[in-house]
Amino acid sequence: MTVPGGSAGLQVVAPDGVPVLTRGSDVAAVLVPFLANLRWPDGSVGVDAGDVVVISSKIVSKAEGRLARADEREAVIDGESVRVVATRTYEDDARPALRIVENRQGVVMAAAGVDASNTYPGTILLLPEDPDASARAIRRGLAARLGGVRPGVVLTDSAGKPWRAGITDFALGAAGVRALDDHRGEADDAGRPLESTVVAAADEIAAAADLVKGPTGGRPVAVVRGVGHLVTHDDGPGARGLNRTGPEDMFALGTREAWELGRAGRPLP
Repeated sequence: MTVPGGSAGLQVVAPDGVPVLTRGSDVAAVLVPFLANLRWPDGSVGVDAGDVVVISSKIVSKAEGRLARADEREAVIDGESVRVVATRTYEDDARPALRIVENRQGVVMAAAGVDASNTYPGTILLLPEDPDASARAIRRGLAARLGGVRPGVVLTDSAGKPWRAGITDFALGAAGVRALDDHRGEADDAGRPLESTVVAAADEIAAAADLVKGPTGGRPVAVVRGVGHLVTHDDGPGARGLNRTGPEDMFALGTREAWELGRAGRPLP
């Protein structure tokens, strides 16, 4: 059951046994048997139109052939980067510099999202070329094989946040999900109008799903139930709008870079 502006309850279930995907794999076709037979705590089976299928972007990258050799890492990061936000070097010359960059998907993150975890030995994974387009294609494929049921789809990756330790999953791509849930103009519980409350709903769905699928359990997919008020019939604009850019980005530079520009008397971007 869902209620306006929120959910009366949330369930997250992750199927076991999803195989390792390879270049050319049809993500939707691979996932449908697992989704159709998904068992919920209340005894129900399958997925409904109000559910959200949350998928690790890594399996999508593998299906799309977004792999490179591990020894090409620095060059690959260069190619995936639009702008360097901050860098940190280490005394150990064998340890590559840490680069926080804006990548071609519009996300600011370490190493442009290039990652060596959960991939084949000697390889690295790049993020999907267009995560929102990938999410839309997967949603179409699911609907075609699930009798017209159109669950929302969120593709996830993990990243750190400024001033917070640890990493969390976030929405890299989305289809059929209201990524930003705008509550401006509504009244809060005390009756005061909300002036700036826009919830990053797709990110919250991604983080909730990761509590079940996790980075090491061999469960790259989870289904979230109870957020039907955020699932839309049309695919919507996707998750790219969650990225702050331009004048809205108050943290366009890392600390060292901002400090150096300030000392030089140059205007910040």
